[in-house]
Amino acid sequence: MEREIVTVPHPVLRKKARPVTKFDGRFQKLVDDMIETMRAAPGVGLAAPQVNVLQQVIVVEYGEDEDSPPQLYVLANPRILSTSTETEVGVEGCLSIPGWVGEVERPLSIEVRGQNRYGNPVRYRLSGWVARIFQHEIDHLHGVLFTDRALRVWQPEEPVPDNV
Repeated sequence: MEREIVTVPHPVLRKKARPVTKFDGRFQKLVDDMIETMRAAPGVGLAAPQVNVLQQVIVVEYGEDEDSPPQLYVLANPRILSTSTETEVGVEGCLSIPGWVGEVERPLSIEVRGQNRYGNPVRYRLSGWVARIFQHEIDHLHGVLFTDRALRVWQPEEPVPDNV
């Protein structure tokens, strides 16, 4: 079931999400709903607070190029273990801040750990655009928006495809 994406200034977007402790049917339904909502938006990532649920869970779906199918990630209780010293400025948008984009400097590579949708431990080494998406979504779990980190923010003339 597609859920409503909350937008600024909704207060849930500024709150810290609680850890996921039960990977039960209710949680599985939330994950399925988040995936459906992200795809319908359309977006490449979504954090639970964006659908008004204060739980530490993100979904990301991203493919490196048009020849490879996108990979779907579901990560509960994510923690960034390490980041590269090398950074890159990139343009980000957000489903919770429609009509705005910004330039955000982020580490180029990260190592992240958490739990998959069934509670099993997982660890990823990510770089490039997918690392940026993960950082953006993990920020949501701490009440941080891309506009808080942006070097500059503006309203583009045309919509930005694949908003994060």
